Order: sequence, then structure tokens, then C-alpha cells
Amino acid sequence: MGFFGKLAEGLKKTRESMAKKMDEIVNSFTKIDEELFEELEETLIMSDVGAVTAGRICDELRTQVKKRGITDASEVKGLIKEIIAAMLSGDEELHISTRPSILLVIGVNGVGKTTTIGKLAANLKAEGKKVLLGAADTFRAAAIDQLQIWADRSGVEMVRQSEGSDPAAVVFDAITAGKARGSDVIICDTAGRLHNKKNLMDELSKISRVIQREAPGCDTEVLLVLDATTGQNALNQARQFQEAAGITGIILTKLDGTARGGVVIGIKSELQVPIKYIGVGEQLDDLRPFNAQDFVDALFTGEQDEPEENRS
Repeated sequence: MGFFGKLAEGLKKTRESMAKKMDEIVNSFTKIDEELFEELEETLIMSDVGAVTAGRICDELRTQVKKRGITDASEVKGLIKEIIAAMLSGDEELHISTRPSILLVIGVNGVGKTTTIGKLAANLKAEGKKVLLGAADTFRAAAIDQLQIWADRSGVEMVRQSEGSDPAAVVFDAITAGKARGSDVIICDTAGRLHNKKNLMDELSKISRVIQREAPGCDTEVLLVLDATTGQNALNQARQFQEAAGITGIILTKLDGTARGGVVIGIKSELQVPIKYIGVGEQLDDLRPFNAQDFVDALFTGEQDEPEENRS
């Protein structure tokens, strides 16, 4: 099964709770009226899209229906799909044009941060990049050893210090080693402690100063790993991390088997932070760059409207 097949299978529960419900709604209406919009908005909210984003989608739906003179309720679902695809599109690619480029990866315990870094390293290595990992999440027990396992599995090198070391010192070592070894991308596993936001902000500020001093002008991304199965809690985490760390992108894990896949739409819409990667399984190649059209196709029908190789 290809990645789109896995994505479509992973979003099956979300598709059943959202897209199928929309089908039932539009099929029960002979005309487009306010009651139809309200029922669609409720369905979006129940699918973890979030109240704010659901309202935005339906507002745009009203606008497009009026603008295009649509009177047939059966055309509404296609319009919603179009609106959501437009909402999700934009800036999905990683900014890693410099050598080295630096990716700081953050996320609370349990979201799959270390696993995601290992898969991301394997993904970038498969693209021909020379990747180096920096084990800068030094406060969580066993985090360094776990990252070493994924470095070995992905076939990339890793820089580490002992547990409890200064994370900024690890990032310094990683940048120094990365420059010496000709690394294309340095991925640093960094803090994930939201319970004390000030400590998190202080730590990330210190790391940022090290990067600016040791790798001036290098592309840097701050990527937040979120667990899709937590629904609106993932959106709340993203909001808090954005305030504390100025994230530049989201990696959404555990999309396989969740009924809460709609949270992807809410995160992008409310925070205006691009989704960079999504994960739909345990294998090394089950983390892939996010593609808005593929996601919407998988969410609404489970079938690609147009194969990627045929897109302009």
C-alpha cells in the first residue's frame, strides 16, 4: 500500500464521522438555506475542526454559494472540500536551502517526538541529504538513548552529552560537528516541557542565540510535533508552544486510526502555522511531507482526484 492508501485508511474514522455525515445532510436538503449551513457547521465542530474554523469555513461557503449562484445542495460538499484545501495550502516545504540548515523539534512527552525525528532523518537521508542529530532534550530520562536507537536505525550520526547537560551546549556541539562533517541538515531534539513556559522560553532563547552566533544566516525551522488523536488538546498545545517558541511548522503524528483528523484544519486555520509533515504508521517511511490536496482527497473520498505526477 502506498502512502496515499495509508493516509486514506488512517483517515477512515474521520471520513466516516465528517464526510459521510455531510453527505447525509446535503442529501436531505432540496435547497440551500441557513439551516443547511448550521448543520454543516455543527458537523465540522464535532469532527474536531474547532468552532472558530468551522465558522470560517461556513462563512466562506455562504460567500461562494452566493458568488457562484449555486442553488443545488448536492454541490455544497465539493465547495467545502475546495475551501478546506485552500485553507491548508501554503508553505508546506521545509526551508533547508543552506548548508547546514537547522531543525529544532519540540513537543510534549508522548506525542512521538523522538520517533518522528528518526523518521524525518531517514526521510531527508533518502533525499540525499547528510543528516546529523543533536540530542538536546537532556532532561527526559532515556530520551538520549531512544534518539541513539533511531539514529542507528536511520543510518545517521548523532551528537550527545550526558543526561542533564545544558541543551544549548548540545546544540553548540551539534553545529560545530555538523559544519566540520559537511552536514546538510542538523536536527536537534529539544525541550518539550510546557508546564513551566518561562523555562521553555528561556531554554529556546538560549538555543536561538547559539544558532545565531555559530550558524548565522542558516535556515532554521522550529517544528512542533503533535498527536492527532488528542484532537482539540493538540490545538491548545500548538497555541501555547507558538506563544513560547515561535514555531514555524507542525508535524502531526498518529493520524492513522483517529476520528479527530479534522484538527489538522483547525491548527492551520487558527494559528496560520503550516503543516510540514504527517505520520500515519510505525514504519520509517510512514512520515511524509504534507500535501493539502492529498489530505483533503483522503479525508472526503479516500480516493485521489488526480495523481500527483499529473499535477502541474
